[in-house]
Amino acid sequence: MDVESLQKSGRRRGSCLDVFLVMSIIVLFVAVTAVAAGGVIVVMDLQSKLMDLQSKAIKVDHNHDPLTSDSAYKMQNVAYLEAITNGLNKLENSTMQWDTVPYGAGQSVGTNFIFKKTQHTLMPKQAGTYFMYINLNLTCIFRCRAGLLTVHVGDKLTCEVELPDSTNSKPVSKKCWTVSRLDEKELLTQMTVPKEGLENWQLNSSELGMFLAD
Repeated sequence: MDVESLQKSGRRRGSCLDVFLVMSIIVLFVAVTAVAAGGVIVVMDLQSKLMDLQSKAIKVDHNHDPLTSDSAYKMQNVAYLEAITNGLNKLENSTMQWDTVPYGAGQSVGTNFIFKKTQHTLMPKQAGTYFMYINLNLTCIFRCRAGLLTVHVGDKLTCEVELPDSTNSKPVSKKCWTVSRLDEKELLTQMTVPKEGLENWQLNSSELGMFLAD
């Protein structure tokens, strides 16, 4: 077993989670500011800023292990999940399945959350205001028809993806987020497709995250 390779992989995973947390805090600040001012956030501009932030964070952490750093974020109020896609990536009316990822000596769901893998639910232990985000990545494997994919995270976040007619494997991505009041209630992530289906579209690596903003 290549121990050095595994260590590098762990550092990359930790770096990605740290970048996620930094981006989440920035997005939350922008969202709260926009609501207070009654303004409208332009999504494309926001995504551009997030990409710039991610690039800068990666450069800063290039020679830096986020898993042992004093500046690493505490995970108790943060939950980060990745979609399970091993043979289960067909788009259909279903409950999306998620799993945690290793983070330091533990997993990517903090102690202030309850994640039930077999029931596919995530629940905060504490009522409060939470930032929630979902990132969907899809690929056409062969002659895919256009259609609307809708994903609901409980009744708090809805993400709609307009999929085009496609004959290639160029990926389609969509990020959706919200700041919402959550109670101690289990959240299911439900996928809905048109009646005619979305044959040959597949879900790739996708993410669900949230953190307590109070």
